[in-house]
Amino acid sequence: MSEPLVLIDRVRKAYGSGAARQLVLDHLSLKMEAGEFAVVLGPSGCGKTTLLNLIGGLDTPDAGRVRACGLDLTNASRVELTAYRARSVGFVFQFYNLLPTLTAQENVEAGVRVAGVDREPAREASRSLLARVGLGSLGDRFPSQLSGGEQQRVAIARALAKQPRLLLADEPTGNLDEETAGGVLDLMRELNEETGTTFVVVSHNPVLARAGKRVVRLSHGGLAEPSPV
Repeated sequence: MSEPLVLIDRVRKAYGSGAARQLVLDHLSLKMEAGEFAVVLGPSGCGKTTLLNLIGGLDTPDAGRVRACGLDLTNASRVELTAYRARSVGFVFQFYNLLPTLTAQENVEAGVRVAGVDREPAREASRSLLARVGLGSLGDRFPSQLSGGEQQRVAIARALAKQPRLLLADEPTGNLDEETAGGVLDLMRELNEETGTTFVVVSHNPVLARAGKRVVRLSHGGLAEPSPV
């Protein structure tokens, strides 16, 4: 039996110290298979973003084990984690995180170049992905010249252009109106099916449950519903 793409095994994570110490994740166990579209739902403070940071190699657990894409993130070196994020993981954030001095195409190219792709292949990949997300004619525009929905589409193109195994999205529709958010969710589902990239989307908004092939609910640092390791 093959190993899941993501394995969270009895993970604990807390922040602060003394009386201010807050337990965010408490013996959380979870697995995700390659090609899944998983939506992680829960109220503010339940550990959603912490979980995403652990999977993305941006943070480490206090106890337990995190594996993703065949790498033990818990014990990986800084060099291994940097390479893992550069090659295997794409990130999408609520506020887009586009570089304001770069055009849409240049923003996507920058995301590909981080993975070590040469300039011309990076440029070709960025053009292709911008066209796929419906922005083929807007590649020369700066973020300030794009709507919120268009900026998020650029961010998704940037995350996918390096062909990652994982795409991690933190409240990707949180800054969008309902209609625009629906379009972004539909696009993400389509790209998941087309590319086979595993999508993990975290949100407090229960509306996002309709987008997930699988819904994981967090509450008080653990699963609100049973899920096998």
